[in-house]
Amino acid sequence: MKWWAPVSETGNNDGMITLDVVDRVATITLNDPGRRNIVSAALNAAVVEGMNELESRDDVGAIVVTGAAPAFCAGADLDDLAACDTEDKLRSIYSGFLRLADSPLPTIAAVNGAAVGAGLNLALACDVILAGESAKFDTRFLQIGLHPGGGNTWRLRRITDLQTTMALVLFGEVVDGARAAEIGLAWKCIPDADLLAVAQSMAAKAAAGPTEVVRSMKATILANDAITNSDDAVAAELGPQLASLSGDAFVELLAKLRAQIASKS
Repeated sequence: MKWWAPVSETGNNDGMITLDVVDRVATITLNDPGRRNIVSAALNAAVVEGMNELESRDDVGAIVVTGAAPAFCAGADLDDLAACDTEDKLRSIYSGFLRLADSPLPTIAAVNGAAVGAGLNLALACDVILAGESAKFDTRFLQIGLHPGGGNTWRLRRITDLQTTMALVLFGEVVDGARAAEIGLAWKCIPDADLLAVAQSMAAKAAAGPTEVVRSMKATILANDAITNSDDAVAAELGPQLASLSGDAFVELLAKLRAQIASKS
Protein backbone atom coordinates (compact mmCIF):
# COMPACT_ATOMS: atom_id res chain seq x y z
CA MET A 1 0.00 0.00 0.00
CA LYS A 2 1.25 3.48 -0.84
CA TRP A 3 0.01 6.85 0.41
CA TRP A 4 1.01 10.28 -0.79
CA ALA A 5 0.53 13.69 0.75
CA PRO A 6 -1.79 15.88 -1.35
CA VAL A 7 -0.23 18.05 -4.01
CA SER A 8 0.08 21.64 -2.84
CA GLU A 9 -2.08 24.45 -4.23
CA THR A 10 0.84 25.65 -6.33
CA GLY A 11 0.93 22.33 -8.16
CA ASN A 12 4.26 21.36 -6.63
CA ASN A 13 4.76 18.14 -4.71
CA ASP A 14 6.29 20.08 -1.82
CA GLY A 15 6.52 17.95 1.26
CA MET A 16 5.44 14.75 -0.43
CA ILE A 17 6.04 11.53 1.47
CA THR A 18 5.49 7.99 0.31
CA LEU A 19 4.32 5.24 2.58
CA ASP A 20 4.78 1.50 2.06
CA VAL A 21 3.60 -1.23 4.41
CA VAL A 22 5.08 -4.72 4.06
CA ASP A 23 4.88 -7.47 6.68
CA ARG A 24 3.77 -5.02 9.42
CA VAL A 25 6.69 -2.66 8.76
CA ALA A 26 5.79 0.78 7.42
CA THR A 27 8.43 2.75 5.53
CA ILE A 28 7.97 6.50 5.37
CA THR A 29 10.12 8.10 2.67
CA LEU A 30 10.54 11.86 2.66
CA ASN A 31 10.11 12.52 -1.02
CA ASP A 32 11.08 16.06 -1.95
CA PRO A 33 14.52 15.23 -3.39
CA GLY A 34 14.82 18.42 -5.44
CA ARG A 35 15.00 20.35 -2.16
CA ARG A 36 16.80 17.55 -0.32
CA ASN A 37 13.65 16.72 1.66
CA ILE A 38 13.64 19.95 3.66
CA VAL A 39 11.27 20.35 6.59
CA SER A 40 8.49 22.49 5.12
CA ALA A 41 4.91 23.08 6.23
CA ALA A 42 3.77 20.59 3.60
CA LEU A 43 6.22 17.94 4.75
CA ASN A 44 5.18 18.39 8.37
CA ALA A 45 1.50 18.07 7.46
CA ALA A 46 2.25 14.93 5.48
CA VAL A 47 4.22 13.34 8.31
CA VAL A 48 1.50 14.12 10.86
CA GLU A 49 -1.22 12.74 8.59
CA GLY A 50 0.89 9.69 7.77
CA MET A 51 1.57 8.92 11.42
CA ASN A 52 -2.11 9.25 12.25
CA GLU A 53 -2.87 6.79 9.47
CA LEU A 54 -0.24 4.28 10.56
CA GLU A 55 -1.15 4.28 14.23
CA SER A 56 -4.80 3.60 13.38
CA ARG A 57 -3.96 0.45 11.41
CA ASP A 58 -3.80 -3.09 12.74
CA ASP A 59 -1.25 -4.19 10.12
CA VAL A 60 1.54 -1.82 11.23
CA GLY A 61 3.83 -2.77 14.09
CA ALA A 62 6.93 -0.64 13.44
CA ILE A 63 8.08 2.28 11.30
CA VAL A 64 11.21 3.05 9.27
CA VAL A 65 11.85 6.65 8.18
CA THR A 66 14.23 7.47 5.35
CA GLY A 67 14.74 10.09 2.65
CA ALA A 68 14.65 10.03 -1.13
CA ALA A 69 18.24 10.31 -2.37
CA PRO A 70 20.51 12.20 -2.20
CA ALA A 71 19.68 13.35 1.35
CA PHE A 72 17.86 12.20 4.45
CA CYS A 73 16.63 15.69 5.35
CA ALA A 74 18.48 18.96 4.79
CA GLY A 75 16.82 20.88 7.62
CA ALA A 76 14.07 23.47 7.93
CA ASP A 77 12.98 25.80 5.16
CA LEU A 78 14.87 29.02 6.00
CA ASP A 79 12.02 31.21 4.74
CA ASP A 80 9.64 29.40 7.09
CA LEU A 81 12.09 29.93 9.95
CA ALA A 82 12.51 33.60 9.14
CA ALA A 83 8.72 34.05 9.29
CA CYS A 84 8.56 32.72 12.86
CA ASP A 85 7.96 35.70 15.13
CA THR A 86 6.04 33.83 17.84
CA GLU A 87 6.61 30.65 19.83
CA ASP A 88 3.53 29.05 18.27
CA LYS A 89 4.86 29.66 14.76
CA LEU A 90 8.22 28.21 15.74
CA ARG A 91 6.55 25.16 17.26
CA SER A 92 4.87 24.52 13.91
CA ILE A 93 8.33 23.89 12.42
CA TYR A 94 8.73 21.06 14.93
CA SER A 95 5.34 19.42 14.34
CA GLY A 96 6.50 16.61 12.03
CA PHE A 97 9.40 15.27 14.06
CA LEU A 98 7.58 15.78 17.37
CA ARG A 99 4.66 13.74 16.04
CA LEU A 100 7.14 11.00 15.21
CA ALA A 101 8.76 11.27 18.64
CA ASP A 102 5.37 10.87 20.32
CA SER A 103 4.52 7.64 18.52
CA PRO A 104 3.93 4.53 20.65
CA LEU A 105 5.20 2.42 17.74
CA PRO A 106 8.89 1.41 17.49
CA THR A 107 10.67 3.69 15.02
CA ILE A 108 13.97 3.51 13.12
CA ALA A 109 15.64 6.30 11.16
CA ALA A 110 17.56 5.01 8.14
CA VAL A 111 19.81 8.03 7.53
CA ASN A 112 20.91 7.82 3.91
CA GLY A 113 22.63 11.16 3.45
CA ALA A 114 22.71 14.55 5.11
CA ALA A 115 20.66 14.99 8.29
CA VAL A 116 20.92 18.70 9.03
CA GLY A 117 19.32 20.85 11.74
CA ALA A 118 15.65 19.96 11.87
CA GLY A 119 16.53 16.94 9.74
CA LEU A 120 18.85 15.76 12.50
CA ASN A 121 16.00 16.33 14.94
CA LEU A 122 13.82 14.12 12.79
CA ALA A 123 16.37 11.31 13.03
CA LEU A 124 16.77 11.88 16.78
CA ALA A 125 12.99 11.59 17.18
CA CYS A 126 13.25 7.90 16.27
CA ASP A 127 14.04 5.14 18.75
CA VAL A 128 17.07 3.89 16.80
CA ILE A 129 19.26 5.54 14.17
CA LEU A 130 20.95 3.45 11.48
CA ALA A 131 23.48 5.40 9.43
CA GLY A 132 24.46 4.73 5.86
CA GLU A 133 28.09 5.23 4.93
CA SER A 134 27.06 8.43 3.12
CA ALA A 135 25.27 9.86 6.17
CA LYS A 136 26.29 13.27 7.49
CA PHE A 137 25.06 14.49 10.87
CA ASP A 138 25.19 18.26 11.14
CA THR A 139 23.38 20.39 13.75
CA ARG A 140 24.14 23.49 11.60
CA PHE A 141 22.64 25.92 14.14
CA LEU A 142 25.99 27.51 14.96
CA GLN A 143 26.85 28.10 11.31
CA ILE A 144 23.62 30.02 10.62
CA GLY A 145 23.58 31.97 13.87
CA LEU A 146 20.58 30.22 15.40
CA HIS A 147 20.11 28.75 18.83
CA PRO A 148 19.17 25.04 18.63
CA GLY A 149 15.45 24.26 18.77
CA GLY A 150 12.96 21.44 18.92
CA GLY A 151 14.73 19.72 21.80
CA ASN A 152 17.91 19.23 19.79
CA THR A 153 20.38 19.57 22.68
CA TRP A 154 18.27 17.40 25.01
CA ARG A 155 17.92 14.64 22.43
CA LEU A 156 21.63 14.70 21.61
CA ARG A 157 22.62 14.74 25.28
CA ARG A 158 20.22 11.87 25.95
CA ILE A 159 21.50 9.62 23.17
CA THR A 160 25.21 10.48 23.41
CA ASP A 161 27.18 12.29 26.12
CA LEU A 162 28.08 15.81 27.21
CA GLN A 163 31.30 16.08 25.21
CA THR A 164 29.70 14.78 22.01
CA THR A 165 26.81 17.21 22.36
CA MET A 166 29.20 20.09 22.94
CA ALA A 167 31.31 19.11 19.92
CA LEU A 168 28.33 18.83 17.59
CA VAL A 169 26.38 21.88 18.77
CA LEU A 170 28.80 24.37 20.27
CA PHE A 171 31.77 23.63 18.00
CA GLY A 172 29.86 22.71 14.85
CA GLU A 173 31.51 19.34 14.30
CA VAL A 174 30.01 17.27 11.46
CA VAL A 175 30.26 13.49 11.57
CA ASP A 176 29.78 10.78 8.96
CA GLY A 177 28.01 7.47 9.41
CA ALA A 178 31.04 5.58 10.69
CA ARG A 179 31.91 8.24 13.26
CA ALA A 180 28.25 8.52 14.32
CA ALA A 181 28.28 4.82 15.18
CA GLU A 182 31.53 5.22 17.13
CA ILE A 183 30.11 7.97 19.35
CA GLY A 184 26.71 6.40 19.90
CA LEU A 185 24.76 8.79 17.72
CA ALA A 186 23.86 5.83 15.48
CA TRP A 187 23.37 2.20 16.43
CA LYS A 188 25.55 1.07 13.52
CA CYS A 189 26.91 2.17 10.16
CA ILE A 190 25.78 0.18 7.15
CA PRO A 191 26.73 0.24 3.44
CA ASP A 192 24.31 2.51 1.63
CA ALA A 193 23.04 -0.24 -0.65
CA ASP A 194 22.00 -2.34 2.33
CA LEU A 195 20.74 0.40 4.65
CA LEU A 196 17.00 0.27 4.00
CA ALA A 197 16.84 -3.53 3.95
CA VAL A 198 18.74 -3.75 7.24
CA ALA A 199 16.47 -1.12 8.81
CA GLN A 200 13.34 -2.93 7.63
CA SER A 201 14.67 -6.28 8.85
CA MET A 202 15.42 -4.81 12.26
CA ALA A 203 11.99 -3.16 12.41
CA ALA A 204 10.36 -6.47 11.52
CA LYS A 205 11.62 -7.99 14.78
CA ALA A 206 9.66 -5.45 16.80
CA ALA A 207 6.69 -5.57 14.44
CA ALA A 208 6.42 -9.34 14.89
CA GLY A 209 5.96 -9.02 18.65
CA PRO A 210 2.60 -8.73 20.43
CA THR A 211 1.41 -5.17 19.76
CA GLU A 212 0.45 -4.25 23.31
CA VAL A 213 3.61 -5.77 24.78
CA VAL A 214 5.84 -3.93 22.31
CA ARG A 215 4.12 -0.61 22.94
CA SER A 216 4.31 -1.18 26.68
CA MET A 217 8.03 -1.97 26.44
CA LYS A 218 8.70 1.28 24.58
CA ALA A 219 6.70 3.30 27.09
CA THR A 220 8.56 1.71 30.01
CA ILE A 221 11.98 2.36 28.49
CA LEU A 222 11.15 6.02 27.81
CA ALA A 223 9.78 6.48 31.33
CA ASN A 224 13.08 5.29 32.81
CA ASP A 225 14.50 8.82 32.55
CA ALA A 226 12.47 9.76 35.60
CA ILE A 227 13.57 6.74 37.67
CA THR A 228 16.47 7.17 40.08
CA ASN A 229 16.52 3.99 42.19
CA SER A 230 16.12 0.23 41.99
CA ASP A 231 12.83 0.04 43.89
CA ASP A 232 11.12 2.44 41.49
CA ALA A 233 12.60 0.58 38.52
CA VAL A 234 11.14 -2.71 39.76
CA ALA A 235 7.78 -1.08 40.48
CA ALA A 236 7.61 0.47 37.00
CA GLU A 237 7.87 -2.96 35.36
CA LEU A 238 5.60 -4.91 37.71
CA GLY A 239 2.28 -3.91 36.17
CA PRO A 240 3.26 -4.30 32.51
CA GLN A 241 4.97 -7.65 33.13
CA LEU A 242 2.00 -8.96 35.11
CA ALA A 243 -0.32 -7.97 32.26
CA SER A 244 1.87 -9.72 29.70
CA LEU A 245 1.78 -12.97 31.70
CA SER A 246 -1.86 -13.36 30.75
CA GLY A 247 -1.36 -12.22 27.16
CA ASP A 248 -1.97 -14.58 24.25
CA ALA A 249 1.68 -14.64 23.14
CA PHE A 250 3.06 -15.82 26.48
CA VAL A 251 0.17 -18.20 27.21
CA GLU A 252 0.49 -19.85 23.79
CA LEU A 253 4.27 -20.16 24.08
CA LEU A 254 4.01 -21.71 27.53
CA ALA A 255 1.41 -24.21 26.32
CA LYS A 256 3.64 -25.15 23.39
CA LEU A 257 6.67 -25.68 25.63
CA ARG A 258 4.66 -27.79 28.04
CA ALA A 259 3.36 -29.91 25.19
CA GLN A 260 6.91 -30.46 23.91
CA ILE A 261 8.09 -31.50 27.37
CA ALA A 262 5.13 -33.84 27.78
CA SER A 263 5.80 -35.51 24.42
CA LYS A 264 9.37 -36.32 25.48
CA SER A 265 8.47 -37.75 28.89
